[in-house]
Amino acid sequence: MSPDVSRLTTRTARLVLRPFETEDFDAYRVYHQRADVYRFLYSAPPEPETLRSNFEAARRPRLTCDGDTLRLAVERADDAAVIGEVLLKLADSAARQAEVGYIFNPRFSGVGYATEAVRAMIGIGFRTFGFHRIFARIDTRNHGSVGIVERLGLRREAHFIQNDRFDGVWGDEFVYATLASEWQAAQG
Repeated sequence: MSPDVSRLTTRTARLVLRPFETEDFDAYRVYHQRADVYRFLYSAPPEPETLRSNFEAARRPRLTCDGDTLRLAVERADDAAVIGEVLLKLADSAARQAEVGYIFNPRFSGVGYATEAVRAMIGIGFRTFGFHRIFARIDTRNHGSVGIVERLGLRREAHFIQNDRFDGVWGDEFVYATLASEWQAAQG
C-alpha cells in the first residue's frame, strides 16, 4: 500500500508539501512550543527532548502499518518558509482508512494556507495511497479547523460528547470524513 514516502513532494499554487529536513527544526520548534497551538490537541507543548525526538520521527516518514503517520512540512513556495505541517495517519489498512491532520504556525493563519495544504494531503491520500475514506477528528471549539474541513466538503459524521480530557477539562469532538468517490466527484 505504501510507495516510497521519503521523497514524496507535491506543489500547490502557493505551497510545497515535502518531507521534513534537518534545517526545518527551528520553524518546527516555533509552532510546537506554542500553548495556543496545543490547546485543541489535548496535550501540553512537548518538552525540548520530546520535541527533538518527535521532529526526528517526522523526518523518517512511514505509512505501512496501522498507526504509522506520514508528516509533511508545509513550505511557502515564494520564500521557502516552513509554516506548518500536514499528516496522514494510517488508521486501518484493511479498511483503507486514514486520518488527516494539520498543525500550523498561527502567524500564517487567515490566508487559506491550511485549507490549500489539507486539500493537497487528502488528494495524496486518495491518489497515491488508494485510501477509501479519510477522516478528521476536531475539537468542537476549534472553529478554524471546522471551517477548513467544511470548506473542503468533508461531511460531519459524528459529534462525541466529553470523549477526551486534558488538565481536568472534558472536551467534545467532531469527526468529519469523505470517501474517495465523493472527493473525486467534488474535485472534478
